[in-house]
Amino acid sequence: MLTAQAPLPTVFIAGDSTASNVERRGWGDSLGAYFDATKVKIENRARAGRSSRTFLTEGLWDKLTADLRPGDIVLLQFGHNDGGPLDTGRACGSLPGLGEETKEVTMSNGTKELVHTYGWYMRKFIADAKAKGAKPMVLSLTVRNIWKDDKVERGSGNFSKWAQEMAKGDVPFIDVTNIVADQYQELGEEKVKPLFSTDHTHTSPEGSDLNAAGVVAGWKALSGSVPSGWLSIKGASIASYRVPIVLPEPANAHLPSLILIGDSTVRNGKGDGGGGQWGWGEPLVKLFDTSKLNVVNRAVGGLSSRTYMTGGQWEKALALLKPGDVVLMQFGHNDSGPLDDKARARGTLPGVGDETKEIENPITGKPEVVHAYGWYLRQFVAGVRAKGAVPMICTLVPRKTWKDGKIVRADSSYAKWAREVAIAEKTPMLDLNERIAQKYDALGEAKVEALFADEHTHTSLAGAELNSAVLVEALNGLNLNPLKSALKVQ
Repeated sequence: MLTAQAPLPTVFIAGDSTASNVERRGWGDSLGAYFDATKVKIENRARAGRSSRTFLTEGLWDKLTADLRPGDIVLLQFGHNDGGPLDTGRACGSLPGLGEETKEVTMSNGTKELVHTYGWYMRKFIADAKAKGAKPMVLSLTVRNIWKDDKVERGSGNFSKWAQEMAKGDVPFIDVTNIVADQYQELGEEKVKPLFSTDHTHTSPEGSDLNAAGVVAGWKALSGSVPSGWLSIKGASIASYRVPIVLPEPANAHLPSLILIGDSTVRNGKGDGGGGQWGWGEPLVKLFDTSKLNVVNRAVGGLSSRTYMTGGQWEKALALLKPGDVVLMQFGHNDSGPLDDKARARGTLPGVGDETKEIENPITGKPEVVHAYGWYLRQFVAGVRAKGAVPMICTLVPRKTWKDGKIVRADSSYAKWAREVAIAEKTPMLDLNERIAQKYDALGEAKVEALFADEHTHTSLAGAELNSAVLVEALNGLNLNPLKSALKVQ
């Protein structure tokens, strides 16, 4: 007896005409080509002219949720029509924002309707999808072909920003707006024109395909990514979207600044606790009076002392410096990597000497002379001093690695070499490796476990707060202005 095959998982699309339009001009019409139809079904339920409000009030959402099964995905993208009028014309507008405000309106047929905010409708969609065992994903808006001063609009209005706000927490967010706008910006205004049909909002078939590829690229960049086996050959060929690094700058140009440079143990990801992981540079800000001092965390996850310099981040940090500023540097966690692997090519030579090795960098495709860890630290020190600022070296924070009941120190490698450079260059030095290790030893393995958000390297918020508190203890002992005078805890 033949057994019935289980139905395929389905990706549902809820949106407006930018997702579903005539002549395959919505990105949802093109999305199916990026997926294997034998593994997953793409169901485009978007409807032209609808807003988050009318997609609900016209019953389109109820029909979609009636077909939802556990394990399905729902892609939610609204906003282009939500800014319309509340009770005239198509009467599709929602109230602005994410709050709980309501307004009763009288429709043209005399009926009354209680209109909610954009955020209220989106929250309902998210909650309803979850209640059916499906996974909702929020997308920011597609990009309109509107340019000003050679820059494409990244809008429209605040809807993309509100969409991102909606997705905070456990709801995945695909930033279609910036993914696509980045591509438009690279192409330029003239080359973007053929990607649209007769107006500035609705794409041509080529434009819809570009938008669909952007959705796939953004989905791939999410934690967990696209389920294994779902993508077609075309979908598998799309590179994961790399979110541009946007780092802070001094908030008040008239104040002295403490500039932090380093890796993910100083600033993890976007610095917002993604994945529960925090660098010590984020809670450090709260320990200073920011009316007296700018605390500017320019650390970048994944970089070594070498790639922080060669990737251009050091040049950008230097440009922010003025006399009297302080630069706090901490590297080492990524310097032990390979010199020339195809994934990152970020390693440095061990030690503090002047040894070099010539390589062909597989990332850049260019020859490169790689130096020792200590050499890169010395370049940072020299660059800071040339700007009239003060360099300060930190030894790397310890990993959660235990031996004989104590945290393993980096006394024979990066902590040792950082100390040697600090002594040779006569720079202030904060021995975080030893100071924090002593704290961990005193707490014991069970209590230290809660201070980490992964196996052994990246701290939780509590761990980052402990590390920043230890750093401030060390700073207090140096009596170094302008830092000492701006500390909240003396």
